[in-house]
Amino acid sequence: MQADVVIIGGGIAGVSLAARLAQRSSVILLETEPHLAHHASGRSAALYEPHYGSPAVVELSLASGSFFRAAPGILSPRGLLMVGRAGDEAPFAAESAAMALEPITTAEARARVPLLNPQRVAMAAYSPDAWDIDTDLLLQGFAREARAAGARLLTGAEVTRIARLGDQWHLSTPLGEVCGQTLVNAAGAWVDRVAGMAGVRPLGFTPYRRSMARLPAPGAQDVSAWPMLFGAGEAWYAKPDAGALIVSPADEDAAEPHDAWADDMVLAEGLARYEEMVTEPVTRLLSSWAGLRTFAPDRTLVIGRDRAEPSFIWLAGQGGQGFQSCPAASQLAADLILDRPPDLDAPLVAALSPARFG
Repeated sequence: MQADVVIIGGGIAGVSLAARLAQRSSVILLETEPHLAHHASGRSAALYEPHYGSPAVVELSLASGSFFRAAPGILSPRGLLMVGRAGDEAPFAAESAAMALEPITTAEARARVPLLNPQRVAMAAYSPDAWDIDTDLLLQGFAREARAAGARLLTGAEVTRIARLGDQWHLSTPLGEVCGQTLVNAAGAWVDRVAGMAGVRPLGFTPYRRSMARLPAPGAQDVSAWPMLFGAGEAWYAKPDAGALIVSPADEDAAEPHDAWADDMVLAEGLARYEEMVTEPVTRLLSSWAGLRTFAPDRTLVIGRDRAEPSFIWLAGQGGQGFQSCPAASQLAADLILDRPPDLDAPLVAALSPARFG
């Protein structure tokens, strides 16, 4: 199988890039798992809050806003409410400022989320500028667009060998050999391993586990209109989801790339921090899971040509912001691959470039 561009990774990063490229180039995308978005993309909290992340990530997320606003059904209103205990003043102030939240009274916070414990919640801040992302609709839309333009999105296609021969990359997979002039590394937690297979210097990415629990609606309340809840210091967060509540301990434990699962003790500790701030105890879980959020050493996405091997493209280090940044991230990667001037400002392009690692 031959293509102009071969993409390794079938999460939102790889699929959105395939859609951007397919009108101009032949594209083959290779995903190890039996279906797309099995790992981090399939386990996202699915929120568009563009002020969350490093400065470059925030710029990229803000640049994605026009795409989201123009795409019917992708976003729906959610809002974000941060709460803190006495003693949380410093992280509460820093995080409220970073995410452009406005202080509100604890009574106003309880009006939005009656579950909050008035004995524990000492401060609150809110913004309406946070939206749920219909991640499946977004992913499948990009996948349909890519396939309609001729891209081949292949699942069950683990890459077992990569070689550079002449001006072509040769990849061995269970579906046969795949060749292409340009190789895109969008392999999520496995990006450094893919780089090593290709003979490219790894950049030092680290996957971190993030655990989640799905709880019945507390006290059988209607949680559908509640905002997303953040505990100051990112000690936990909670989000309504299809009549239930998803709660995370906001854990960030370094891990090897693997099909992640929740750590029971970490989950229990995080749920205890959540319980401290609410009036309803956690009596049972409907389910639990975990995903890997992968960061570069400076916790900013890496998008662009490898410094030593320009035919090798990095699209990596989304760190939990993959969905909310994918419209602008995939457009930038496509522009760089097609040698078009990016729409993004030059300082932002430089801040995202792998060249920053020397």
